[in-house]
Amino acid sequence: MSYGERPYWDMSNQDVIKAIEEGYRLPPPMDCPIALHQLMLDCWQKERSDRPKFGQIVNMLDKLIRNPNSLKRTGSENSRPNTALLDPSSPEFSGVVSVGDWLQAIKMERYKDNFTAFLFLGSFLFFNSCSDLARIGITAIAHQNKILNSVQAMRTQMQQMHGNVGIF
Repeated sequence: MSYGERPYWDMSNQDVIKAIEEGYRLPPPMDCPIALHQLMLDCWQKERSDRPKFGQIVNMLDKLIRNPNSLKRTGSENSRPNTALLDPSSPEFSGVVSVGDWLQAIKMERYKDNFTAFLFLGSFLFFNSCSDLARIGITAIAHQNKILNSVQAMRTQMQQMHGNVGIF
């Protein structure tokens, strides 16, 4: 998919190891379908049990092949890492005004379609458990945890910004 490009550019082996341990994963190669990159990310889960089994991978690829429209949406044109991707600290939510912005800030934009029922940013802040996310189709445990941690961080930040006025 990357036409032989060096995957971690000019990063040292130590930097790559540190970034991977902190949760960094490669962005999609240029013109890589989002659905295919999502499959890559699923296969790169840290916990072996969170990775799809071979049969599941074959089924996903079969579905993609049978639905060519799913391969038309591609990832970002930017194929170089930036320091924000490598920074494990929680994102700043002050510039976030939509669900799409939030998902992009936490590198979970692949779930934008799962959140289509939530028209404004605060409408999903009631999520409190992995089962809440599983109900809307987010089944990877690591992704559920990342989203729930972000929801909690956003709640905390909004409470600090609004002086704990009982918004949530």
